[in-house]
Amino acid sequence: MNWSPRLLKRLLNIYGPFFGAGVKMEYISPDWRESKVSMKLRWYNRNAVGCHFGGSLYSMVDPQIMLMLMQLLGRDYYVWDKAASIEFVSPGKGKVSATMSISDEVLHEIRQRTASGEKYLPEFDVQVLNEQGELVAKVKKTLYIKKKNQ
Repeated sequence: MNWSPRLLKRLLNIYGPFFGAGVKMEYISPDWRESKVSMKLRWYNRNAVGCHFGGSLYSMVDPQIMLMLMQLLGRDYYVWDKAASIEFVSPGKGKVSATMSISDEVLHEIRQRTASGEKYLPEFDVQVLNEQGELVAKVKKTLYIKKKNQ
């Protein structure tokens, strides 16, 4: 996959799970190091008690870290989602958003831990915040990363 951030943003905004939940891909940095996603509370993505449906909160942050790392590491690596968990902290009402970023330190550690062909299972924490900057949910993503045999 060798897409531009701009093209991926457009594709994600029409991607069925995003579109159906009302998720909007706001931004992907040109260097693939940061992305931002948001979701407004609508009649079709609220739960029985009038808050954001938990599945939609998770889906809004699901693919980005994997897709960003695929671009940053290149074709020499396998990058897959392995596990995830979500902790609901407070009711999500109104617009919620999440920013995901990957630092130079994280990339260096991934390359170092996979250099000998071993798999590496890094964990990433993502916070879903409301418009007031208050924590709505905490998502923990575990990825499977392995350097391909050359």
